[in-house]
Amino acid sequence: MKRILTGGLAALAVFALPALADTAAEPSQSWTPTTFHLDNGMQVVVIPDHRAPVVTHMVWYKVGAVDEAPGKSGIAHLFEHVMFQQTDTLAPGEFDSIVSRNGGQSNAFTSWDYTAYFERVAKEQLGTMMELEADRMVNLVIDDDPEGAFISERDVVKEERRQRIDNNPGVILQEQVLSELWKGHPYEITVIGNMDEVAALTPEDGLNFYHEYYSPENAILVVAGDVSEDEVRTLAEATYGQIVPTGTAHGQRKWRDVPLLTEDDLIVHADPKVRQPVWSRYYNGVSQIRTPHEAYALEVGLEVLGGGMTSRLYQSLVEQQQLAISVSSYAWSDLHDPGPAVISASPAPGVSMDELETAVMAEVELALEEGFTQAEVVRARNKLAATAIYSRDSQSTMANVFGSTLAIGGTIEDVLSYPDEVRAITPDEAIAAVRKIFGPDRHFIEAQLLPSEEGN
Repeated sequence: MKRILTGGLAALAVFALPALADTAAEPSQSWTPTTFHLDNGMQVVVIPDHRAPVVTHMVWYKVGAVDEAPGKSGIAHLFEHVMFQQTDTLAPGEFDSIVSRNGGQSNAFTSWDYTAYFERVAKEQLGTMMELEADRMVNLVIDDDPEGAFISERDVVKEERRQRIDNNPGVILQEQVLSELWKGHPYEITVIGNMDEVAALTPEDGLNFYHEYYSPENAILVVAGDVSEDEVRTLAEATYGQIVPTGTAHGQRKWRDVPLLTEDDLIVHADPKVRQPVWSRYYNGVSQIRTPHEAYALEVGLEVLGGGMTSRLYQSLVEQQQLAISVSSYAWSDLHDPGPAVISASPAPGVSMDELETAVMAEVELALEEGFTQAEVVRARNKLAATAIYSRDSQSTMANVFGSTLAIGGTIEDVLSYPDEVRAITPDEAIAAVRKIFGPDRHFIEAQLLPSEEGN
């Protein structure tokens, strides 16, 4: 049931947006998030949405794979599983049962930068959800019982790794590439962890991790839906507000600079299960938190270059030359520390990887030399801005956006100002950002996903 962000580079969604003028629609005036803190340090964000009598209730912990101790990889994600098991007051599985009986949905996910738990229920059940989350914040049962939550869920995670990582050629290759790109950085290890290290995690490791990070001063409550700030404040003070902080959630994250690649590298993975080859180049990118304006400029530039069926790469490689069946470029810029900037393509039948690479990079070099037109940049930045604005129609999406932004050190204003910030990017800024990332002084990791001879 649980969902994990294992480091998969989510392809940028292609939205069929209408052509827009250089000013996208502004949000409704009623869409006004507010925030406050409980006395124990827990931050609360309220996002009113009165279109339906439902709420999305999320608790974000400022801990993820980046914070794991050496040799303890995977414990942040394992905890996501354990949290749905037994507490001092709830039997194993009772948490999910209560949510289901009340007509709700629940789940959780883990990233390098945070761990989040959420429920979507009728507004009348919000208080019950807060009671459940507050209970497992302090009363989780972790012991050395072989049938108990920690050890049994550890085995579940090991099987999850076999199915989601070890049995997927594309994910195996991506794990290898990202490990090289982030070598020496805490992001180097996949969120789900190394198999051997996960297998060696002990209940004592779990108790230490729980006591260090699961405390109200290290958590953010986000409630989006048919509620007011006063309603949320009253319920939150009666539940989360009664929890005494452990004082061990020190907030000293293990974020650091990502060293630039010092040489080009090639990683090839062949597997009988591969039916469609994929060629990619990974470059050191940027982070919206660390260098927001540069990140916005890169997002706009890569949108022009390979952000959809109207992009330069798609029009040239797929439509005109018919050398590829797909091609894209995108920046993974929503982590705290810089993620990769990626160019990726799949060859048309009969086209070799070398032919594809030569054609793609020739188009990239042409763009770097010519620059972008005003019209291309306007279209790209309006698409990005409109996507952000239209996402406000989704209650759960906005709870996710605010929670993830705050969990990595951003602010509500960062979310609110994004459309205006991205629409302010000029053609010169967009091409400058792309030239910097793909410049001749920058190295890259080339990845090739191929069918093996056995599979042909």
